[in-house]
Amino acid sequence: MYEDLKYWYLRDHKLFRTLSFGQIKQLCIITGFKKAKKGEIIYFSSSDVPRIFLLKKGNIKIVAVDEEGNETIKDIIQKGDLFGELTLETDDQTNEYAKVLSEDVAICSFLMADFEDLLLRNPSLALSYTKFVGLKMKRIKNSYSNLISKDAKTRLFQFLKDWAEKEGKRVDNKVVIENYLTQNDIAQIICTSRQTATQLLNEMETNGTLIYNRKEIVISDISKL
Repeated sequence: MYEDLKYWYLRDHKLFRTLSFGQIKQLCIITGFKKAKKGEIIYFSSSDVPRIFLLKKGNIKIVAVDEEGNETIKDIIQKGDLFGELTLETDDQTNEYAKVLSEDVAICSFLMADFEDLLLRNPSLALSYTKFVGLKMKRIKNSYSNLISKDAKTRLFQFLKDWAEKEGKRVDNKVVIENYLTQNDIAQIICTSRQTATQLLNEMETNGTLIYNRKEIVISDISKL
């Protein structure tokens, strides 16, 4: 039963679809499973043993803490995403943790050393992983570009469009997003103050662009963003 579960957790991720059942069963790289509830901290970058994590259910946020204790949201991790030491290089200067946003999450993890060995023995998987990391780095680069070249309103619109595309559900002509982010979370993601984010969201509600509450965000016409 446990071996079947490990295989399902690997096989279900597109990164491992190039491997056969026999290859995955021999690898057995998954070393642990974890479930966590909303608000729980589940990962620290200062862990003694570097790991890679695979999010199977729910949503989490990666938060960086500077020397003065200020926190900044670096990324929102969604179902199917890998997170952790993705570049295969440890960074002792980074102080990050992951916090659960949804009601609950399910996560599996494996040791970085095991994953490196896996890549060495499977060129097709190494190629897939390189593409995966490249796409992630491209998304981060695009986000940075948006921050330095666009105003807060444009950044908010772009964030909502990206969120709607990834997780939104169409209901008639509207798009409904399950809301697991606070206004402060959104402000941190688009790098503005909470007051500015709240003001922009209120303006959008006033002009009928969206409906915002703690449970969901309803966008009346995504083309207007």
